[in-house]
Amino acid sequence: MDAATTLARSFATLPELVALHARERGDKPALIADGGTLDYAGLDRAMDRVAAALQRDGLARGQAVAICGAAGLDYVAVFLGTLRAGGAVAPLAPSATPAQLAAMIADSGADHVFVDTASRQALSDQAIAARLIELGSPEYRAWLAAPGHAPHPAEIAPADPFNIIYSSGTTGTPKGIVQSHAMRWAHIHRNAGAGFGEAVTMVATPLYSNTTLVVFLPTLGWGGTAVVMAKFDARRFLELAQSHRATHTMLVPVQYQRLMAVPDFDRFDLSSFRLKTCTSAPFSAALKAEVVRRWPGLLVEYYGMTEGGGTTMLNCTAHPTKLHTVGVPVEGHDIRLIDESGREVPPGGTGEVVGRSPAMMNGYHRREEATRATEWFDGEGRRFIRHGDLGRFDADGFLVLMDRKKDVIISGGFNIYPSDLEAVLARHPQIAECAVVGVPSADWGETPVGFFVAASPAADPAAILAWANAQLGRTQRLHALRVVSELPRSAIGKVLKRDLRDAWSPA
Repeated sequence: MDAATTLARSFATLPELVALHARERGDKPALIADGGTLDYAGLDRAMDRVAAALQRDGLARGQAVAICGAAGLDYVAVFLGTLRAGGAVAPLAPSATPAQLAAMIADSGADHVFVDTASRQALSDQAIAARLIELGSPEYRAWLAAPGHAPHPAEIAPADPFNIIYSSGTTGTPKGIVQSHAMRWAHIHRNAGAGFGEAVTMVATPLYSNTTLVVFLPTLGWGGTAVVMAKFDARRFLELAQSHRATHTMLVPVQYQRLMAVPDFDRFDLSSFRLKTCTSAPFSAALKAEVVRRWPGLLVEYYGMTEGGGTTMLNCTAHPTKLHTVGVPVEGHDIRLIDESGREVPPGGTGEVVGRSPAMMNGYHRREEATRATEWFDGEGRRFIRHGDLGRFDADGFLVLMDRKKDVIISGGFNIYPSDLEAVLARHPQIAECAVVGVPSADWGETPVGFFVAASPAADPAAILAWANAQLGRTQRLHALRVVSELPRSAIGKVLKRDLRDAWSPA
């Protein structure tokens, strides 16, 4: 069976697709990274050696293999080789604390943990029962099965776990989100018309992030080329995109912001781009408009969550008057809004976003109670996932997000949406970026305070506070405004509002 026929089936696996591409066009580059280039035939052989070694070591069907390190050729070989062996991948964030990493490894049930040098050092003081193997080292080369040694064909069912993605968190152990082969097949299959078969995709977000996998997996599934950056750097991204004639990428808003700020951005030849996508964090209308104006190719924003649920899509190029929204539900995705009692809100109302689609997690790993808490069922018993965001649909069916439900500030009995206050602050010429959070108040229960990065050394927080409060409603007014050198962000660019709340203390 050829790749085209397989891609038209109702279900296939990514390792199966890579093998077909290796047979049909084995000399085509699959991966380009700092370590060199690996064509599809070479990637297929590397996956075989990993898979055979894991099976030799007794990997059970569906058992996790953890990876913690910077992306590269060996990282991808282990990721895909684990799947070929019948296992599930648990990619971990190197930015997590050593204690968190140890807890995630234990939670995943992994017997093998593949690390880079920095991650191995970070884990040196932790009690890890699993075997640690350093990628790229003589130890790793010795561990691999001999060249030409093929693994036993693994039985893989649609419901079998593909990966365990650990949610970001600042305290405790992040929850493991179990996603199936069927879910990942849906991600690959739904991109039939997106041109991934001939794509050169810039991969500039970490491989432990679901954000990355949404474009990385279709690129390999359809037989394109992935240019993998171990670490994002705006100028280097532009240089690589120009030299490789890149066509596709997925970036988070802060990366677009940094790219647009490169002084000579407009001198780079980016005319090869066909599709740029964005997800994972709020993407301002002004920044969307700037990217559309200055960067060739479509700009599409996706709204969704790692747990699955529903996804919306906004074609920013085609809908310049809807840039304040996150678009409309993707075909086959059902998104609804519910109130505090779990009832659907009337048309035009604001409610918590819940979604249902073919792309939904199996559940949280070993956390049945947490899984149940994130589920909502409609009147016909169909399962939806709670997104945790508040939103409303406009008259044209475009979803407008208000805020994370947990970030809404209740002050004196009034609901205050931080995004409304942030939108006002962002208009001030001396503010580069900003965030608003609620902090405890003896008088009001909670009160809003703002943090901003100054666009000018002359920025005066007191003057900006007075300016902003003059434009806000009486119940919305900011209690205080503080300048910071930078906003705390996760590895994929989300502002860590919990860190801002924790760091707050009255002046």
